[in-house]
Amino acid sequence: MKKVAVILAGSGVFDGSEINEVVLTLLHLTKASASYQCFAPDKPQHHVINHLTGATEANSRNVLQESARIARGEVQALTELQAAQFDALIIPGGFGVAKNLCDFAFKGAAASIDAEVKRVCTEFAEQGKPAGYMCIAPALLPLVYPAGIKLTIGNDADTAAALQQMGAEHIECTVDDIVVDAEHKVVTTPAYMLAQSVAEADVGIGKLVTQVLAWS
Repeated sequence: MKKVAVILAGSGVFDGSEINEVVLTLLHLTKASASYQCFAPDKPQHHVINHLTGATEANSRNVLQESARIARGEVQALTELQAAQFDALIIPGGFGVAKNLCDFAFKGAAASIDAEVKRVCTEFAEQGKPAGYMCIAPALLPLVYPAGIKLTIGNDADTAAALQQMGAEHIECTVDDIVVDAEHKVVTTPAYMLAQSVAEADVGIGKLVTQVLAWS
């Protein structure tokens, strides 16, 4: 049975992981008879967004604790993740990836990555293990892989330009498709960067999971 590590960034599209993307990822992995373990950084999230009003709230939340809401408590601190114990890595999107796993949401092309996130992602890259990044998560890739890494976030011109400035090769992609960098065993899909429904997001995510497992 193939074993996949899934990194979460909290719970909720605006300040954590995009819940539908996570659920679809875990569903496709399960249907493909793969096992998975969720991980998340044990640290305060950048800020808290009221998902009903869009307003920023004054309280603080923990990324690991919030991720446990999606994973039904089955989540471990990112410090526990060792690439050698897994066959592949998948990172769903949500703005928490660009706020809690790195600071791309605030600094764009000048972004930096959380040290523990970089350690883990670099381990998978250096060990030649496949990885899937969806939605805004591909913003992490030029902070981990060599210049020229092929990726997609869909067709948003400003985001694509920032990623290219960081050294990536951005390839436009429709919501139901994937972009494959065979040299680095990395696959990306736009998911909710473009999806207007859970059904639309499902198609690309399914293809991403299939490709990651095919490489595993």
